Amino acid sequence: MTTKCRLRILVLVCSTRPGALGPAVGAWLARTLSPSADTLDADLVPLALGDLHLPFLDEEEEPASGVHHHEHTRRWSRIVDEADGFVFVTPEYNYGMPATLKNALDYLGREWAWKPVGFVSYGHTSAGTRAVQHAKQVVTTLRLVPLGSTVALRIADATREGRFAPAPRHAEAAEGLLDELVRVSRALAPLRERGHAGAEAGPLPGSYTRRLGPDDAPEVTVLQRCCWMEEALANDTLAIPALHESLEEVRSWLADWHTTGLWRDGRLLGMVRTRRVGADLHVGRLAVAPDLRGLGVGRWLLRRAEADGEGCRRVVLSTGAASHRNLTLYRKQGYVALPDAPEDGVVDLAKAVPCPAGG
Repeated sequence: MTTKCRLRILVLVCSTRPGALGPAVGAWLARTLSPSADTLDADLVPLALGDLHLPFLDEEEEPASGVHHHEHTRRWSRIVDEADGFVFVTPEYNYGMPATLKNALDYLGREWAWKPVGFVSYGHTSAGTRAVQHAKQVVTTLRLVPLGSTVALRIADATREGRFAPAPRHAEAAEGLLDELVRVSRALAPLRERGHAGAEAGPLPGSYTRRLGPDDAPEVTVLQRCCWMEEALANDTLAIPALHESLEEVRSWLADWHTTGLWRDGRLLGMVRTRRVGADLHVGRLAVAPDLRGLGVGRWLLRRAEADGEGCRRVVLSTGAASHRNLTLYRKQGYVALPDAPEDGVVDLAKAVPCPAGG
């Protein structure tokens, strides 16, 4: 899973009762928040719960297992998994949320985790606030994070001559809810990534790895400039591509190379990239944040990169001729300098890939 520049916010109209006010509230909300959402780099995705046609929970496996046998469940799982946050537009029925919303929540497990949820409620005396309190008890159990900001609409105050016409204060409250939802969603992004099926545990407590993509170019650019400035000083040259690449150039090679990033709490701690060229596996851009040197992270990333070399004849990499720390690391890992290295201050090294047992 790559980090997304734009957030995907699902606006879920929860009432399925024919003639309910929910669709009008949802349409007003999307119309009101659309300009602000664009400014905040967020996409609002309206959805009516009734359009999903979810029966009462009919999966044999526990929702936490992630095993979904029915197509309606798999579709719902994809929709929720792709979202970065939610706005539930809900009425209040008998001091609580609609059974349809409770049912939809109960269908899934990990798909909800570490995502913010805001509530736009409507009703008569309480403006739907008791439904929100009921729902918050459930969503926190699913590791959804309910917002403090809410929008509560008393039907008598929000209708004029039978038409839904909320007051300006309601629009202001909706703007505040969206702003908080976006900020909380971005803050929770590291937790979502760490728990994603594509993430794997890293060598440091709380760290995890995932493949980097073009959207990670800003973090990669910062890490490169931190790491290769030391190389520039050691080799007495600034002619190092990693120090000068633009964001577009970084995005370009991230699309072509298989690059693994090591993360913790939203910070890129290290990376390494690989690419096959003929019978060789080329390894490059092995970088570890300067404050984490000496903890074995570089060795761990190098071994991770070498695992991509199955079927190759050798692993090839390069470093500066005066980069003694790097040369020591590579030689200890079995790399030897190639005899025909170019005379440009760069040492090329290679290591044979062992044949599999019985090969």
